[in-house]
Amino acid sequence: MPIHYPPAQPTISGDNVTISRFLKDPTLVARRLRTLAEQRFIADVLLSARLTTESGSVLYETGESIYSDRAPEAVTPGSEYPLTTIGTGDAQLAKTVKWGRDAEITDESISRQKIDPVNRALTKLVNNTVKTIDSVALAAIASTVTQTTAASASWATGTPNILRDVLRAVANIRALNEGFEADTLVVDDLTYANIMSDEKFAQLIARESKDSPVYNGTFPVIANLRVLPTPNLPTAGVAMVVDSTQLGGMADENIGGPGYVSAEGVGIQAKTIRKDDEDKWRIRARRVTVPVVLEPKAAWKITGVAA
Repeated sequence: MPIHYPPAQPTISGDNVTISRFLKDPTLVARRLRTLAEQRFIADVLLSARLTTESGSVLYETGESIYSDRAPEAVTPGSEYPLTTIGTGDAQLAKTVKWGRDAEITDESISRQKIDPVNRALTKLVNNTVKTIDSVALAAIASTVTQTTAASASWATGTPNILRDVLRAVANIRALNEGFEADTLVVDDLTYANIMSDEKFAQLIARESKDSPVYNGTFPVIANLRVLPTPNLPTAGVAMVVDSTQLGGMADENIGGPGYVSAEGVGIQAKTIRKDDEDKWRIRARRVTVPVVLEPKAAWKITGVAA
């Protein structure tokens, strides 16, 4: 299922779904978690392949070439065609990790504040899940992707050449001739602000259009690359140009268990537990997953983008 980043702001109608019915139905909770998670997960956007495992581990090959081991040769009439071996990538094994957290909501808080404590609990559960898993996934990408070039100048001060630096990274990926086509630029929040406020970009934007950072505070596309800001990059001052269709995927495991419902598309699983002896609800959000980088050459780092 495609992940849209970011989607529209989620809503929940307290008029149509009572709070008690909502909490009793883990499917509704899972849908709510999914709606919140889709706004935040950048790992599922960059690692777009949807992988599953039933054993708790995933075996995959990385860095497989799109070419045969030998180039074609001239064949004289009546001669036998020469053979070539077909190489594979390096075999890798990754093990899933169960990430999860519970939150408790008392009957008193629901009675006094209605749906608000439920919304806050779900939002905070998702925020922590996203922060943790995105940090793990981005660290895995950063450690696997070794191709780098330095920015011609800092994007924060002086006279930056942001567009040129980005296009050079795109060109470097294409020059590998492995079939990769970059579609995403990943930066930290401060670098995103520097990009949006860059005067050179302002001069390149159509003057007749109000679809610009000055008016709407967003800069979704640069040279046909969507720009995704995240606070979870492992190293400051590094931007990444990525082919998100080829880089890799998130390998999710459904370990089952009574009462769990999956939020399809983002791997989040939810469970609601009624604690009658204590007059409260316990809400659980978990994800059993591991990031898998299949094609390290599908990304390129730009270093030195921050002063």
